[in-house]
Amino acid sequence: MTAPELADQVGTCSVVTLWIALVWRAVPALRLPNQRGLWVTVFTATTAVTLFQPKVVAWLTGLGVDQHTVSLTRNLVGVLSAGLVLLFIVDSTRTRHLRIVVITGLLAALGALLILDTLTAGQEPTPVQAPATSSCLYWLILVGAHLVGDTAAVVVCWPYSLRTDDRDLMWSLRMFAVGSVLAVVFWCGYLITLFVHAEGLLPYLSIIISVHGFFRAASLLVPTATACVRSIRALRTVWRLWPLWHDLVVAVPQVALAGPRRSRVQEVLLPRSPLALQAHRQIIETYDALLELQQYTRPDAYERAHRQAGHDGSKGDRLVAAALAGALRETLSAKRDGAAPSTPCPLPGMDGGSPTTLLALARMWASTTGTHRAAGSPGPARSSGSVDDGARQNQTHGS
Repeated sequence: MTAPELADQVGTCSVVTLWIALVWRAVPALRLPNQRGLWVTVFTATTAVTLFQPKVVAWLTGLGVDQHTVSLTRNLVGVLSAGLVLLFIVDSTRTRHLRIVVITGLLAALGALLILDTLTAGQEPTPVQAPATSSCLYWLILVGAHLVGDTAAVVVCWPYSLRTDDRDLMWSLRMFAVGSVLAVVFWCGYLITLFVHAEGLLPYLSIIISVHGFFRAASLLVPTATACVRSIRALRTVWRLWPLWHDLVVAVPQVALAGPRRSRVQEVLLPRSPLALQAHRQIIETYDALLELQQYTRPDAYERAHRQAGHDGSKGDRLVAAALAGALRETLSAKRDGAAPSTPCPLPGMDGGSPTTLLALARMWASTTGTHRAAGSPGPARSSGSVDDGARQNQTHGS
């Protein structure tokens, strides 16, 4: 594959990614003032990058649009994008004087480009990716505007990303700063090609500006990526916790806001609430059920289950989880058999509200579900799980 072919493919992927990101984030970003500026900035940059693609230029000229007009529009939108980058940065300082300076400079640059283009229009033909005019002053204004905007973005966004505690903001700023670095490299290289006439660099510069587009898209999609990660974690919690939660809320139905479905596949595919809320609810209901069942736990249940699990070959964290599962099965059996409640006997690690401990118990519970239903039979452990330090400490005190 030649460099121009690679540049064309990367450019197409970059433009498609940018427009998908813009459409996806349009409604939530435009509703929030702190995200609106970033969205508009990426929108103008995307428009300029789109008009830089040879296929797009060829399509527009095929519709009857003059190639010079396409190039001029691209350059004006690019300068507008650079000015909006500066405004996006200045907005964080909330300094009215700087806003006026940036807006004045932006309008002056756009006006100068229009005037210079009008004065030199029609002097020579314009290639697809060449400037709208060969005027030296024209290009100095254009490239200077981009370099000022992108350099300011790097200088401000990256250091601020190291200070903020908001992870979404941190990664958005970092992606934006990296994209700005690539834009600085592109415009420096593009300026060189204009004065040295090194047209062989254009495909490589096209790749750089296209990769810059991926980082601009990433800066927009950080909140979406975070939401996806949270949903995956919640889905994982709901799926892994379901066998334990199901058995406990069936035994202690008063702790559940809604009864469990027939299978965890239905619980995941037909959730009654967002997955994050459902995972949180199931954790709370599981602990509530555990607290309720403590009055049916015999004082020596955990010690006997611990010895049995050790005899079956469980070690380390797996041993603790297997012992908890065995003691809890005995407790459930006593509850089903109609044993009279007595003074609550807490199980080690079950009073701290740790989701890690609970998921470790759920993993062991799922691995032995349906195998050991008799009282006092914790059963062999066939799956590993990790519990927190609190559970291990409580095990030591309880043994």
